[in-house]
Amino acid sequence: MYFVYILQSEKDKSLYVGSTEDVKKRFAEHNSGKAKYSSSKRPYVLKWFCAFPTKQKALVFEKYLKQGSGHAFTAKHLL
Repeated sequence: MYFVYILQSEKDKSLYVGSTEDVKKRFAEHNSGKAKYSSSKRPYVLKWFCAFPTKQKALVFEKYLKQGSGHAFTAKHLL
């Protein structure tokens, strides 16, 4: 299984969207500073995640959530 997840920074309330095979491990990496892009905005809270049967489907949905209409979808339906 592959997962798409949304984190929210407790520092500035910004959102981070990502995908992984192991949500628990990846969440720990974000909060420990091992994920370089998101290290300056930690700590994070896991706000949402969803499982997908294939990596390809997870990556397509992750890409959608990072686009304009995906931002609106997230605000209206996920958070």
